[in-house]
Amino acid sequence: MRKLIVSVLGHDRPGIIAAVSKVLFLNRCNIEDVSQTILQTEFAGVFIASYPDTLDIEELGSRLREVLDPMGLSVLLRDMDTLQRWNPPASEPFVITTRGPDRPGLVAGITGLLADFQVNISNLKAVFRGGDNPNENTMIYEVDIPVVVDKNYFRESLYERGGQLGLEVSLQHREVFEAIHRI
Repeated sequence: MRKLIVSVLGHDRPGIIAAVSKVLFLNRCNIEDVSQTILQTEFAGVFIASYPDTLDIEELGSRLREVLDPMGLSVLLRDMDTLQRWNPPASEPFVITTRGPDRPGLVAGITGLLADFQVNISNLKAVFRGGDNPNENTMIYEVDIPVVVDKNYFRESLYERGGQLGLEVSLQHREVFEAIHRI
């Protein structure tokens, strides 16, 4: 069995996951991992599935498009075995939270700094409601910080970048974040 990635995008509506999973099942694929979200009114889903060696990915793509095109959805398939892999360094999980008035460049400003420190983002949730109320504009980054990174220097740099962007910034080890927010 090989693995493939199926990405589906389009206007949200009931039945998208049912449609994708049915086509995969009928083609002897086993869904191993799924991440799906709704961004405003748009569906974004990523499926990782194993598939038999005898199945042609192009043919599977055609079968998915037959079902998804009428729903106004786009689909992209990629064979995982042909993708170049990144070997992450040893790291620790942290959560970065930012709050502040919405304006262009906030995500780029924070993620640029993270990239400079080789920090990998494993999950990002950004909720922008517009306007100047900082309580309505929040970003939560779940990140993996390499153990070789000087955490004090990283924290100082992150807070400085946040200040430049007009953001309040919080950095917590993921275990601390989860303990605090469990209540």
